[in-house]
Amino acid sequence: MKTYYELEADVIDWANARQIIRNSTPEAQATKTLEEVKELIDAIDQDNRTEMIDAYGDILVTLIIGSKVAGLDLTECLEVAYSAIKHRTGHLNEQGVFVKDE
Repeated sequence: MKTYYELEADVIDWANARQIIRNSTPEAQATKTLEEVKELIDAIDQDNRTEMIDAYGDILVTLIIGSKVAGLDLTECLEVAYSAIKHRTGHLNEQGVFVKDE
């Protein structure tokens, strides 16, 4: 199995070969991500594991391409987000909402 970094490079190469990165916009890629998230929700509602796997993968592809189009490194974005939450404490309540400790 390839590493995340190898797969990310493959996605970027694929998108470059199809001129997606050159001709797309961050907004267009964000819209595509939203479409894929909706497909994920449908797959979850249908309890369809195969479609969930496909949707999660498609979401990652759109995030990789979207960040590249925006001139950002997705791993750096993840690191910034993790740095913001890594010391956060709290719990997920019965309604599915994360409640931060004060």
